[in-house]
Amino acid sequence: MKYSKEDKPERAGGGGAGSRAVPVALVFLFLCGFSFYLGGIYSTGRTFTLFDPAATAATTRTLRVPLSTKQETSLAIANSEEEEVEFPECPADFQDYTPCTDPKRWRRYGNYRLSFMERHCPPPPDRAVCLVPPPTGYKPPIRWPKSKDQCWYRNVPYDWINSQKSNQHWLRKEGDRFAFPGGGTMFPNGVGAYVDLMADLIPGMKDGTVRTALDTGCGVASWGGDLLARGILTVSLAPRDNHEAQVQFALERGIPAILGIISTQRLPIPSGSMDMAHCSRCLIPWTEFGGLYLMEIQRVLRPGGFWVLSGPPINYENRWHGWNTTVEAQKGDFDRLKKMLAGMCFRLYAKKGDIAVWQKPLDGASCYDKLTPVTSPAKCDDSVDPDAAWYVPMRSCVTAPSPKSRAAAKQLPKWPQRLGYIAQDRVSAVPGGSGSAMKHDDAKWKAAAKHYKALLPALGSDKVRNIMDMNTVYGGFAASLVKDPVWVMNVVSSYGPNSLGVVYDRGLIGTNHDWCEAFSTYPRTYDLMHADGLFTAESHRCEMKFVLLEMDRVLRPTGYAIIRDNPYFLDSVATIAKGMRWTCDRHDTENKENEKEKLLICHKKLWSPKSTQ
Repeated sequence: MKYSKEDKPERAGGGGAGSRAVPVALVFLFLCGFSFYLGGIYSTGRTFTLFDPAATAATTRTLRVPLSTKQETSLAIANSEEEEVEFPECPADFQDYTPCTDPKRWRRYGNYRLSFMERHCPPPPDRAVCLVPPPTGYKPPIRWPKSKDQCWYRNVPYDWINSQKSNQHWLRKEGDRFAFPGGGTMFPNGVGAYVDLMADLIPGMKDGTVRTALDTGCGVASWGGDLLARGILTVSLAPRDNHEAQVQFALERGIPAILGIISTQRLPIPSGSMDMAHCSRCLIPWTEFGGLYLMEIQRVLRPGGFWVLSGPPINYENRWHGWNTTVEAQKGDFDRLKKMLAGMCFRLYAKKGDIAVWQKPLDGASCYDKLTPVTSPAKCDDSVDPDAAWYVPMRSCVTAPSPKSRAAAKQLPKWPQRLGYIAQDRVSAVPGGSGSAMKHDDAKWKAAAKHYKALLPALGSDKVRNIMDMNTVYGGFAASLVKDPVWVMNVVSSYGPNSLGVVYDRGLIGTNHDWCEAFSTYPRTYDLMHADGLFTAESHRCEMKFVLLEMDRVLRPTGYAIIRDNPYFLDSVATIAKGMRWTCDRHDTENKENEKEKLLICHKKLWSPKSTQ
């Protein structure tokens, strides 16, 4: 409960013994409180260092933050140039720390449908309050486009995946680096030949019809990497599993990827977003649980979109010998798969060799109208928004696109004209959203990107490849960079208007996220993080310290952060950033007269853990 000055009771007048007892009681309370305060300092291990005032213009207090919030009683970060904060280094085994998909916590969760691999974030008392160290020998990544084919071994020093997958040509260790020859379980002749065959089966991959794709069980993302040169943006998805760092390898190569698994929760992607989804022997049991996983693919695919499957049970007639099964079992699985997909209104579009392609109907009204909440498969009712995707359980039902969604899919231009496309039903879901508002937003970010490049020449060069826009609405910042050698992960707040569908309609990619939690990625995976008004928007929910520590975990050493916000928040950000060993400079925005919005451009330094010094 909050009190105002008017709520305070007036002090009663008059003397007497009662009034003389008040100062004694206050002194007693003060001494008790001070004793408790000193005990708190020495019991938590927090130290305060006072620098010699003769050596500095002002006395500076340094707050050394404990490793875990379990050790904290309180930590107030003041807006003062005279107060500094220091964060300790995390232990060496935190170098691949993923807070919300931490294998050390898996035993706390059930095995049902591998749900322990989903997001399970630590509660606030268990959060690590420290700086994640780089591996020993880490150095700035190889720059794009060379990085697509090789990366430094010391940056992702994982030998298990090399020893287990080298025979399938996923990767191989060559001296001080890993090389990626472009092989895979289902494409021994190389990913290029595999995608060539796929493009022959799906002509839309060649003419801009297919722009966004989802790769489930992506390995080291060679499929998504090959598609980049064909003008197709892929979200490569893999869990944190025993393959060790599939997603980290992908991002180290400069290929879009996030940690995730199709299990019990929806993917953090709106309905009708992907032009294509792909599984190359991804080991997802598509026909189990009543086809639940297929229903999630059906939800995220755009009307007219394609689902591509290679591996069991495709081409079982020639492949079953190597799958430790029988031809009868594989035939039965293939028949079940075809029946389930037909029941969801898919049609078998093409099949050749190891690849089969199904298509979701562009209209499909006659088929969807036959489904009801009691048929098998069932048709989803309207109780849950099909675009809601943040910690939303998957539903065992088919998501029938609305008439407006089907009409919009028919009108969708091919890439690159699609970048300026405005789907009115999606845009109108944003408060104040309209076609003119989106065009105004694009103009704003075009000017902003030009200004950013003048202040930060690395943006637009090969020094910056992986970019995250932490708080986007329409994807305007990403659209302004579409001709640069970068890709942008557009993040739409799970607590704000869900405009992520607009981003995908434009041919861009992204995810929903709540910045009070850790992002679904490995440490050191992005070159630039852009935060537009993030702290103003989330200050009532998320503690600034944890958001900034998460940014530090995600940023590559030598990476950059552009923080655009109210000066009130930038003062606090600068204080915490200094404690994370960042260097920051403050600038005007492209609109110099705007005093309510300023820029903080920060650079993360490459440092060596003390344990290795």
